[in-house]
Amino acid sequence: MPAFRRTLAVSGAIGAAVLALLALDRAFPPPLERLATASTLVVDREGELLRAFPSPEGTWRLLVRPEDVDPFYRALLLAVEDRRFFSHPGVDPLALARALYQALRHGRIVSGGSTLTMQLARLLEPRPRTLSAKLLEIARALQLEWRLGKSGVLAAYLALAPMGGNLEGVRAGSLAWFGREPRSLSPAEAALLVALPQAPSRLRPDLFPERAQRARDRVLERAFRAGLLDAADLAAARAAPIPRTRRAMPFHAPHLSERRARDAPPGSVVRTTLDGALQRALERLARAELDRLPPPVDLAVLVVEHATGAVRAWIGSGDWADPRRAGKVDLVRAVRSPGSTLKPFVYGLAFDAGIAHPGTLVRDRALRFDDYAPQNFDRGFEGDVTLREALIASSNLPAVLVADHLGPWVIAERLSAAGIRLVSPASAPALPLVLGGVGTRLVDLVAAYGALARDGTVVEPHDDPLRPAGEPIPLLAPPTAEALAAVLAEVPRPAGIPASTRRIAYKTGTSHRFRDGWAVGFDGGHVVGVWVGRADGAACAVCNGPGTAAPLLFRVAALLPDRPRAPPAPDHPLLGPPPPALARLAPRGLARVPEREQPPRITFPVDGSLLLLGEKEAVPLRATGGRPPYRWLVDDRPLALPRRAPPSWSPEEEGFARLRVVDALGRSDAIAIAVERREKRRAFSPTSPSRTRPEP
Repeated sequence: MPAFRRTLAVSGAIGAAVLALLALDRAFPPPLERLATASTLVVDREGELLRAFPSPEGTWRLLVRPEDVDPFYRALLLAVEDRRFFSHPGVDPLALARALYQALRHGRIVSGGSTLTMQLARLLEPRPRTLSAKLLEIARALQLEWRLGKSGVLAAYLALAPMGGNLEGVRAGSLAWFGREPRSLSPAEAALLVALPQAPSRLRPDLFPERAQRARDRVLERAFRAGLLDAADLAAARAAPIPRTRRAMPFHAPHLSERRARDAPPGSVVRTTLDGALQRALERLARAELDRLPPPVDLAVLVVEHATGAVRAWIGSGDWADPRRAGKVDLVRAVRSPGSTLKPFVYGLAFDAGIAHPGTLVRDRALRFDDYAPQNFDRGFEGDVTLREALIASSNLPAVLVADHLGPWVIAERLSAAGIRLVSPASAPALPLVLGGVGTRLVDLVAAYGALARDGTVVEPHDDPLRPAGEPIPLLAPPTAEALAAVLAEVPRPAGIPASTRRIAYKTGTSHRFRDGWAVGFDGGHVVGVWVGRADGAACAVCNGPGTAAPLLFRVAALLPDRPRAPPAPDHPLLGPPPPALARLAPRGLARVPEREQPPRITFPVDGSLLLLGEKEAVPLRATGGRPPYRWLVDDRPLALPRRAPPSWSPEEEGFARLRVVDALGRSDAIAIAVERREKRRAFSPTSPSRTRPEP
């Protein structure tokens, strides 16, 4: 019985002690806030760092898992700082005893006896180096081991170890001093990162390279004595140079990274769908392209995997840091005029509606739609063309004619329902939307062309791999999308692009007065969108689709995996001859040939009239239609007319005359009139059928 009581008493005491420790742990938790407020990291789809943001305190504090750090560094760190790390509970009694003995023997502190866990406690709660502070470190070390375990303690130290300046942790140190992640370090690099936390302000390599080298070499000597290096490796490591400049942190996809990091809690690891290697390659390409574009002209590029909608590269501007080009503006999301890039969808909606076919003939000629009179880019006309030919040539008039049959409301509503945002300057959609009379974004255009690359359904581009993929939204029927893709694959390559370059289906666009140049294209795997222009929306000579955006589109496509599109079936319903009912598409009743495209017509004088003139009175000459400037002839003799005054004719003789007007295209109109001076006026019969004809 006494033994049972003693056991019960001991158990009770242990339980009480555990409860007391738990209560103390709850009452005085370790200050882990710095780990919770680390740098926000934006990474690509493989976890590679794209961009890091400073912590709220302004430090570069990058979390890292121990397994993502070079094994040699980890071994060297424990050999130098805490050889029995995995065998003690946070405090090493042997190290403390050795430190106390050395202090008593030498009369000064020779070694501190601190474990890695105690150093972590000091990093979390910096205090003056006193005996009471050491006792608190010991208590905190036990507490940290209890809470975090060995792996958590090591990860916390690797994140907080000072590396000079505002650098904290081995990952920040490796990126700043060597320009790469710490997963693979040379012995010399690992030794420098082990040495730096011992005196980070005194050993900064960029400020004190000689001190840093001596400290590094001391660590290398200890590695040699610990058997981590042989003599040859030691000599090679000691000969390695010390980095003398601090590198910038990774800074890729700045616009996307900033947007995603803004919505994430501090210290988060924000995952994206970007392909880091492709993103970096396109950033280099964009900067090279800017060398050919005069400031403030800028560019934007978006690459999306059309099967999933995953964004693979996002170039919001050519150079984020260039204030001349307003580089901080994300031009992928800027609303701009799309030029001719909406034409394929106008044709596609007409094919789906059964009112047209790629082989349908239309007459490419000048037409006026109420008060809207569009022109082709070259101001010429091709006559009869098929809609397929009109799309390849990007002719304006056939596209507007088709849109007039559909109705601009229908086009705008169908695109909007599929998630393609259009911003109209007017209260209601109108025909000019076909040629860029609305606003949209590069990301929306890429989504729309993704529907042509897929099966006619739109998948919204997304850059968050954790976000569920949205349901595809129907825009066009699958055969229509396939037919349009086949037609766009026939668009000639831009000037300067070799014929051997891979074939992609693409379309260009240029907005009014050269404010925006577009090129959007796709192959079997990706959709690429390119925009060139000025962030302030002003015009620029090089801001056009065919000459600037399209060549860049092909250079971007050359960096992507080659995934050719499968050709359509030979019996595709939209790639053969049209049915008889769709052989030709005529203008609707409201469309008419504008007056200036009709032959000229003399409106004054009136044909067959008798003009009664005063002694020095002139005859005003008026004509409509045709194409100015006009030439006037009297009895086939040209009239000499003043340049800036309204045309008029002063007859030298009375009698009959023939007036003719000829426009700039050589078309003419002629009338016959009679002229008589008033003082010789004859009497007129009040019953004459024409008061302008004299009585016989």
